[in-house]
Amino acid sequence: MSSSAGTLVTHTNIMLDSTDTFVHWQQQENEALATFPGYLDQTVIPPAPPMQTDWVIIQRFLTVEAARAWLQSEERQHLLDAIQPLLVGQRDIHLFTQDSPGGSSAPVSAVISTRVKPGQQEAFLRWYRQISAIQARFEGFQGYKLEAPIPGVQDSWVTILRFDSDAHLEAWLNSEQRKQILQEANAFSLDTHIRKVRVGFESWFKFTGDQQQNAPPVWKVNMIVLLALYPIVFLFSILVQTPLLIHRGMPFWLALFFGNAFSTLLLGWVVVPLLSKLFSWWLNPLERAVPAQRKRQWITWSGTALILFLYATLLLVFSHIP
Repeated sequence: MSSSAGTLVTHTNIMLDSTDTFVHWQQQENEALATFPGYLDQTVIPPAPPMQTDWVIIQRFLTVEAARAWLQSEERQHLLDAIQPLLVGQRDIHLFTQDSPGGSSAPVSAVISTRVKPGQQEAFLRWYRQISAIQARFEGFQGYKLEAPIPGVQDSWVTILRFDSDAHLEAWLNSEQRKQILQEANAFSLDTHIRKVRVGFESWFKFTGDQQQNAPPVWKVNMIVLLALYPIVFLFSILVQTPLLIHRGMPFWLALFFGNAFSTLLLGWVVVPLLSKLFSWWLNPLERAVPAQRKRQWITWSGTALILFLYATLLLVFSHIP
């Protein structure tokens, strides 16, 4: 059993005009945590657009085991059931340990794609909260990320599940607990696919010298990935996937697989590394090169505005393509 302190970091988005209700719900969660064994404290950081558009909840526990116990507790599940109607988009949960940076194990992730039957989204989300609670108690669990389907891009719910080593990930994937709860998913899911990756988006971003000491903020990484992903998916769809694959008899599910494989390879090996080099001044500016806090803020705002302008340009150009 580990004696390291555990910290849960949750990123979530809520519906517009739901702030008061969400704040009240956070108070209820804090009251439940106050009596939970091993709980230390909680910090809630509200959105601060455009740099931070989601709510960030940081919960500290005396041990990693206490943090995992809270993740799979009935109290937490009841609270999530109550607030679920107000949540929108993805919900990221990460478990950090005090000694994680010094560990020798290489983190590994599983990307799990699930196609849900029409009209069964709520059933899937209820089931997902159950399996999330179970996987959190397994050793090496570091967090997960759930992505909703994107019309015209992906028709599956995608989970990025992170463990501290391949052995711990395999222990969960092959566990009897997972096999049992997967049987319940047959009622509302069409199919599920799993692939393992050694690294996440961070490995696509290459920096030099002191920039390697600090990873770029997650929201900047996501903006760069979207800037690269959107044109690749769009152009591959209209130039290759539809005319050369689907119109010639290839099933949609197979054409989609080839499209995703092509996009992933092009992103990881060419486009994102190139964009990370071009935008290195914005992704992770060196403090010694930009010593004044106000100048660093200006860099952040100007870089964000530039990428938003590029988004708008892509949308405008692609809107004129039949």
